[in-house]
Amino acid sequence: MGIGICTWLVLGGLAGWIASMIKGTNARMGLFANIATGIVGALIGGWIASHLGGAPVTGLNLYSLAVATGGAVLLITVLQALRK
Repeated sequence: MGIGICTWLVLGGLAGWIASMIKGTNARMGLFANIATGIVGALIGGWIASHLGGAPVTGLNLYSLAVATGGAVLLITVLQALRK
């Protein structure tokens, strides 16, 4: 069973917000940027996790939040490196 749109929005918002706090970009990111970063981060993190033998993002739970946040931190790090 797939993840619904509302779950993606909530998970993306939380993961993007946590990642922006970790990377120190929270003051520059708004709600929509956090959600977008978190959703893309969940896709990146899920892809990496599945290639390392773990499960991809499975729903609104702590494992999925950790995977999505890790992917979002990686995304912000890469974007910061490209801007320099």
